[in-house]
Amino acid sequence: MLGASSPQSPQEQVERDPEDWATGDDPATEAQKSYLDRLASAAGEQIPADGLTKAQASEHIDRLQGQTGMQPRES
Repeated sequence: MLGASSPQSPQEQVERDPEDWATGDDPATEAQKSYLDRLASAAGEQIPADGLTKAQASEHIDRLQGQTGMQPRES
C-alpha cells in the first residue's frame, strides 16, 4: 500500500546492497560505464568493462566517488 508506514526508515529503504537489486545482474548501463570511466581515470585505475553488471558498476562508482571526491553532476 502506498503511503503506509514502514518499519524501515526512508534511508534504509533507499540504500540497498546493489547485489540485492532485481536488476543487479543486468549489464551496466552506458551512463554507468561513462561515469565509471571518468572516475577510474581520475583515480588512476583501470576497470574492465566487459561483463560488468549494474551492481558491480554501482559498487565501483561508490568506492571511487569516496576515493576521488567526485560526485555526479546535478541536473
